[in-house]
Amino acid sequence: MRTTTISERERLDQTSETLARLEREFTGESLFTERGPGRAVVMARGLSRTYGKGDATVHALRDVDIDITEGRLTAIMGPSGSGKSTLMHILAGLDQPTGGRVSIDGVEITRLKEKKLTQLRRDKIGFIFQSFNLLATLTADENIVLPLSLARRRADESWRRAVIEAVGLQDRLTHRPAELSGGQQQRVAVARALITRPAVLFADEPTGNLDSRTGGEVLDLLRRSVDEFGQTVIMVTHDANAASIADRVVFLKDGRIELDEDRMTRDAIYDTIKNLEVPR
Repeated sequence: MRTTTISERERLDQTSETLARLEREFTGESLFTERGPGRAVVMARGLSRTYGKGDATVHALRDVDIDITEGRLTAIMGPSGSGKSTLMHILAGLDQPTGGRVSIDGVEITRLKEKKLTQLRRDKIGFIFQSFNLLATLTADENIVLPLSLARRRADESWRRAVIEAVGLQDRLTHRPAELSGGQQQRVAVARALITRPAVLFADEPTGNLDSRTGGEVLDLLRRSVDEFGQTVIMVTHDANAASIADRVVFLKDGRIELDEDRMTRDAIYDTIKNLEVPR
């Protein structure tokens, strides 16, 4: 009778493989998730979204396919009612599509229960809103680490310092939102979105409540987060100047993607939007 001896190293490898498999099963992550430069961190196929019924039906999105490449800044633009905000909300798991599917970092979010979806948003998604959404009773520092506090995770101190230095808030950490300017509040929001090292950061009209100079500073932060940290950013904006910093500009009209271009100048973006506003 032969005896097979399993080394400690082999046993550890088997245990690691088992834990990895269980984690994939728990999160819904595909065994074949692509890793490395150029992969699509956000993927959507056949997205549709309708509101209302009968004659009152509104088709906000119509069979949209889109991939968002890792480590790039993608701007989503379009006339009012084009579906750009609806698309962002569905890609971020804030709204459910009527049809189609979305995956983030290899996890199909359209099949997740609310509890798992909330966990995914907390762990893999960063948000920057037009209205800042800071908690008035917390200091800037406490607002920045709030996502980690809610997840009962400690901040990586070196990363926390790097983020705070990047947004230039070293001397404002003990201030509450009421003691900060609009630009400083939005910088806190940017730092809060980056602190968890999300797979993707969604920015919804991030300069909408700011003057042109302060808005430019926030756009510079978003650009630096891509260039220096390798962050993936999806920005919804109506501002041609804001979109001109993007690596890619996607234009929607009537719920469909009309144009998908690499870097564009402000004037080219402005002309494209003007053309899209002309009725079919």
